[in-house]
Amino acid sequence: MSLFKDMLRSGETVFRDTVVLDYDFQPKIMKFRENEQMRFATAIRPLLQGHNGRNLFVYGAPGIGKTTACRHVLRELEEETGEVIPIYVNCWKENTTFKVYTKICEDLGYKFIQSKKTSELLELMKQKLNKSGVVFVFDEIDKLEEMDFLYSILEDIYRKSIILITNYRDTYGELDERIRSRLGPEFVYFRPYNEAEIAGILQQRGDYAFIERCWDDEAFKELIEKCAETNDVRVGLYLMREAGNLAEERSSRKITAAHVAEALKKVDDFHIKPKEGLDQEMKSILDLIREQTGRKIGEIFALYAERGGEMSYKSFQRRIMKLKEGKFVNTERSVSGDGNSTIIHYDADRKLTEY
Repeated sequence: MSLFKDMLRSGETVFRDTVVLDYDFQPKIMKFRENEQMRFATAIRPLLQGHNGRNLFVYGAPGIGKTTACRHVLRELEEETGEVIPIYVNCWKENTTFKVYTKICEDLGYKFIQSKKTSELLELMKQKLNKSGVVFVFDEIDKLEEMDFLYSILEDIYRKSIILITNYRDTYGELDERIRSRLGPEFVYFRPYNEAEIAGILQQRGDYAFIERCWDDEAFKELIEKCAETNDVRVGLYLMREAGNLAEERSSRKITAAHVAEALKKVDDFHIKPKEGLDQEMKSILDLIREQTGRKIGEIFALYAERGGEMSYKSFQRRIMKLKEGKFVNTERSVSGDGNSTIIHYDADRKLTEY
């Protein structure tokens, strides 16, 4: 048996196309979300017939395909019809009315708009969008600092479908009553993937991303188990890339269970969003947790309130969960004579990088 047959030669690689491992990559066929995509298409269909479309409120846990499924439908709409304008806004980045309008105007091709007022940007939008149908997708709406733009769009844009996406069902209750009454959305729940579906998705991406037969069966099984444990496909894609990189560093033609085990040690460094994408309030809470790491959530909230924080305890808890989802903090349950409590941890050495 040759000692070198399983070693990569110079210039060889286990990868075929690493772009496929980016979470934002849109495969031609999106597995296991056919029903949800049909709900999107059905809401949009009236626009193709010259009527007003339906509005959707889309919710479900992180990393289960809400954004990808929606953008998949928008891409098909653009490629196959060309009759309806698709507008996608990520509210993590565009979290005020002015920023949302600026992004939409830029996507519509307007230039030299930096000095425009909010009202002027809305007029520019109306000039173009009221000539045809338009689908608005506002993703991560729970990150918004204000929602005035929704009221204006509902009132001033004639033929539209509005799709709101969030991880949290109760975000709908935080919308202004004037917006809720005009929006009247249908609710679309994205259930978590089961283990077989996660395996199918990662297998599909792996077939495109890696050369044939480079994954050891046991290694891929461990990858699936970890991804199923977190219920987040993004973690699986991250581990696939890291395990592949580790195999290459060791000149291995095979990605083994040992490579996956080593990649698992890096999961805590995996962040969906960069710290720079947090709004000022979230940054302040994160800084407070860094100062008070290891303390109970109630104790940290008390300090937050002492320093002038105005949000309720429930809202504060929700912000903690968002930081946890972004991998900025960890939480653990603690049981004592006083009952159950949640301990918040911040790792000062953790890398705040975007995947």
